[in-house]
Amino acid sequence: MSNGRLETDEVDIATKFQGRIADIFVEEGDKVEAGQTVALMDTKSLEAQLKEAKAGLTQAKKHYKYTLSLLEQRKSECSLAKKNLARSRELLEKNIISREKLDQDETAYEAAEALCDAAEAEVENAQAAIEAAEAKIERIDTDIEDSKLVSPVAGRVQYRLAEPGEVLAAGGKILTIIDLEDIYMSLFLPTEEAGKVRIGAEARIVLDYAPEYSIPARVYFVADKAQFTPKEVETASERQKLSFRVKVRVDPEFLQRNEPWVKIGVPGVAYIRLDPDAP
Repeated sequence: MSNGRLETDEVDIATKFQGRIADIFVEEGDKVEAGQTVALMDTKSLEAQLKEAKAGLTQAKKHYKYTLSLLEQRKSECSLAKKNLARSRELLEKNIISREKLDQDETAYEAAEALCDAAEAEVENAQAAIEAAEAKIERIDTDIEDSKLVSPVAGRVQYRLAEPGEVLAAGGKILTIIDLEDIYMSLFLPTEEAGKVRIGAEARIVLDYAPEYSIPARVYFVADKAQFTPKEVETASERQKLSFRVKVRVDPEFLQRNEPWVKIGVPGVAYIRLDPDAP
């Protein structure tokens, strides 16, 4: 047996980017579900960037089509220059043309080949430009989606820290939500008793304001190192001993049935069944 207070994790709903709050949909004390949108940041600037990025993608696709056409043209020119060079070599062997004509055709073929290589590189650059534009659109879409602030847990709004119209820096907090699906009590047990506690052991919590009720719970954490018992454990003799921190979690089904009555911070006493065979 040891005393403690009901605890839970607090989740801060904060902005990912600097911006203005467009709206907040909840008040202090409101219950929220996991995945529920609780606030919205102004996205006008992001929507303008998205429009610009989509225009850039359209332009990149048009340029890609142009580079493909240019590549086909360069390939045709290279093919023609290659045929002219082959013909000139045959004619030179028959002394029909001069060596100067052959040199001209060789130069023309080399130039056509270089232009063809350049056209292929331009196609690759155009493809990369399309991929970059698509990535930019995806990033902006993600930023717009992240401007919808959602609660990661089912809980209750503890604090409303900002109001619509305020401009917050990146990481600015808007709401604090307490997780109502994971309520626990931290206890400090002497070494002799802590050694008998097993993970999953059955426990009961009795709150000071309602001693007639017993709340079902189970042990889910036992510290691996002893520490000095904090002052919150009022018994003087216990404070003089080293103890182990133990956490007992309230049964989730019990929480679902009695959620409106859950009050974080209220003191109470927890009893842990050390002997699994005890009644």
